[in-house]
Amino acid sequence: LRLLPQQRYLQAEKAEVSALERKRNILCCLITRILKAEKQLHIDNLVFRVTDACQKGELGPGMQFLSFCCHSVDVLSCVLRLLNQGYVRRQEGRPH
Repeated sequence: LRLLPQQRYLQAEKAEVSALERKRNILCCLITRILKAEKQLHIDNLVFRVTDACQKGELGPGMQFLSFCCHSVDVLSCVLRLLNQGYVRRQEGRPH
């Protein structure tokens, strides 16, 4: 028998998954924080405000994080996730 070296690519994949999970959590926090303040917002405006906050590194009043690149697809994915979980809802007759 021979001891094989630990496979490094598995560690890299775990790190990437962890980074994506953190990014998703930050985006979900931003979305809910913005919607709590606004109560209702058109999806286009919501996407713009979240991407703008990501670029500026702002989570909310007095809270900051490292800015990172997020795309509208990332934000829309998180919005759909929050809709499916029941944290946000669409207005009747106005699905946008």
